[in-house]
Amino acid sequence: MHYWVRASSSDFGGTLPQPRSGHSAVSIGKSKVVVFGGLVDKKFLSDLVVYDIENKLWFQPECTGSGSEDQVGPSSRAFHVAVAIDCHMFIFGGRSGSKRLGDFWVLDTDIWQWSELTSFGDLPSPRDFAAASAIGNQKIVMYGGWDGKRWLSDVYVMDTISLEWMELSVSGSLPPPRCGHTATMVEKRLLVYGGRGGGGPIMGDFWALKGLIAEENETPGWTQLKLPGQAPSPRCGHTVTSSGHHLLLFGGHGTGGWLSRYDIYYTDCVVLDRVSAQWKRLPTGNEPPPARAYHSMTTIGSRYLLFGGFDGKSTFGDLWWLVSEEDPIAKRFTESPPNDLPENKDVRIANNNAQSALQGSQRVQSAVSELQRRLEISVSFSSSGLPIVDELEDKEFLELASSLTGQRVSSNLQAIETIRDHWKKAIPSSIPLKELGPLLRDYQRLVAHNQLANAGSDLHSVESGFLGKDAYRFYHIRNPSQLRMDDVPKLLAEYKQLLSD
Repeated sequence: MHYWVRASSSDFGGTLPQPRSGHSAVSIGKSKVVVFGGLVDKKFLSDLVVYDIENKLWFQPECTGSGSEDQVGPSSRAFHVAVAIDCHMFIFGGRSGSKRLGDFWVLDTDIWQWSELTSFGDLPSPRDFAAASAIGNQKIVMYGGWDGKRWLSDVYVMDTISLEWMELSVSGSLPPPRCGHTATMVEKRLLVYGGRGGGGPIMGDFWALKGLIAEENETPGWTQLKLPGQAPSPRCGHTVTSSGHHLLLFGGHGTGGWLSRYDIYYTDCVVLDRVSAQWKRLPTGNEPPPARAYHSMTTIGSRYLLFGGFDGKSTFGDLWWLVSEEDPIAKRFTESPPNDLPENKDVRIANNNAQSALQGSQRVQSAVSELQRRLEISVSFSSSGLPIVDELEDKEFLELASSLTGQRVSSNLQAIETIRDHWKKAIPSSIPLKELGPLLRDYQRLVAHNQLANAGSDLHSVESGFLGKDAYRFYHIRNPSQLRMDDVPKLLAEYKQLLSD
């Protein structure tokens, strides 16, 4: 079990970074995390903010350097790539305003000196939303991106000793061009997940690239991976963070279906277990931070540190820990509420906006309630605090019925009958991840209807703590990402029983 814990004033000293999204955050060894650039309120940033891990201190170093046009360091930008090699952070590309950038920089974090490397050799074309990773302790691999006109599928390898870029010639089948994906080097393979592709669809495919290690003498080639388990839903703007034998995928941006194409921002945690080679949901014992994309996630020891991001309306400046239940920080959640970090005005505004849908609630929104807010679904609250949405107001539920039939259903009542009949005949292994949210909400509706019917007109007996605390084990789950793999058969069995009651 893991817990999300909002950072407290005892965790950090110094001046915290201002809210932003599309920034980069890289770990320099075990000593520091370097945050660069980003975007807030249409303003592109060029500041550098560093977290000193040993001293638990945020600070802004005085940097030296000289680039073209007498710049000390890179110009303002977001959606660039940043990779750490030893004590150096390499920056390439990104966007500033409507301009895609193609300059190349390195920062020596021992002496805080920027050097521009743009004039060294033939660089990749300007782009934003690319993804890159370190190959061992000397090279960097970069894949894809968007150049303002095309989605890209090229692969470049850069040697940090010679400072030469080389486009990799890859044979065989290729992944569709994309941007907003992740690229993570794991041993001998580059693993690429998701992104937005040509024409704009958001993808959920998973690819591995071999042939990046010269000593292996492998011919470069892509392989699409289809792993067992609960794979993440299609998304872009997510993060993948490596820790031990696991890769943790968090957040990102997707769409809610082919009919409406409404935006969804995710807050789920999905783990790729490298030992068993399967996807798993990371069980969390409390509600996650507000859903977001284009944030950063870094590891500090066994902890994950989440910072910033964007949810379609607000830019975040909050800092969150994701820790195991054995971590001392986890006791804050189980024993007492955290003493939140002092916030500047921008952070307060961002967090107030993000939490306005809960009308002042001190608990952050789950992915489900965030989706309801974006769809402008009216909700009523039971005494348990769980939002129960009427069938006719649950747009995702109704649109799923349309997608199942391949055409618009002629009435809302027909839609309800169609989707419930679909789930009544379903087996657990046939339930795709995108259906878990609507299924969980309909299950909770049926529980509420069942309890109201049994209580008759005596609403007092309903309000006095009912709603299946014992009989219905999934009633109080707000977020479908909290379901474990072995919960789906039990949820479906209870759902079918409710339909037959």
